[in-house]
Amino acid sequence: MPKMKSNRAAAKRFRRTGSGRIRRNQAFHGHIFTKKTTKRKRNLRKLTLVSGVDEARVKKMLAGS
Repeated sequence: MPKMKSNRAAAKRFRRTGSGRIRRNQAFHGHIFTKKTTKRKRNLRKLTLVSGVDEARVKKMLAGS
């Protein structure tokens, strides 16, 4: 049987933590910054965890890596 391949799009967007959870970047931090406050932009820079209901799906996409 051939090797499992990870979904390359997912591999560029998600990282696994030491405990096995999945980290992701936050949305709404790509453009139109003039209307967003400095505090909001600063908080959007931080990584956050993938929701529990989506975690199994993301882990399946990262299975090859």
